[in-house]
Amino acid sequence: MTDLDIRDAVPADIPALYALIESAYRGEASRVGWTTEADLLDGQRTDPEELADIIAAEDQGLLVGWRGEEAVACVKYQRLTGGVGYFGMLSVSPEQQAAGLGRRMVEAAERRLAAQHGSTRIRIQVFPQRDSLIAWYQRLGYVLTGETAPFPYGDERFGLPRRDDLHFVILEKPLA
Repeated sequence: MTDLDIRDAVPADIPALYALIESAYRGEASRVGWTTEADLLDGQRTDPEELADIIAAEDQGLLVGWRGEEAVACVKYQRLTGGVGYFGMLSVSPEQQAAGLGRRMVEAAERRLAAQHGSTRIRIQVFPQRDSLIAWYQRLGYVLTGETAPFPYGDERFGLPRRDDLHFVILEKPLA
């Protein structure tokens, strides 16, 4: 297996990114891996228009991990205010999860946010129902802040909720 080549996404990558992200989060294909949201949400996780907007923006982007011609991992990074960065949409091909690719993508997003945007700390949002994912982020140095954020009910771009108690918990990590 070839090593992981991590680079910034370009518009030509959108079809591969869209397929990767949807397979990691939604539907039966996502159940192969351990990061599925299929029990929480139906519908889409993203769409090609959102991915194009992220790629075109000055304050955010997508890093893509390639193995040969296959996009196997990606992560969105974004500059917030006050030296704070954010990452989300961390996706690893379900067949390749638990092999360290997610960790490598998080580290790449942290480096990018620090170097390109001057971020001194990183925030992420996770559904509290995803205990194993929260524990994984904690092993990477992220700490629950006690803050929460609402789920955008009524906006189908974020998926179709399968339950009425969705929200996010906020985790944060200082960067060295």
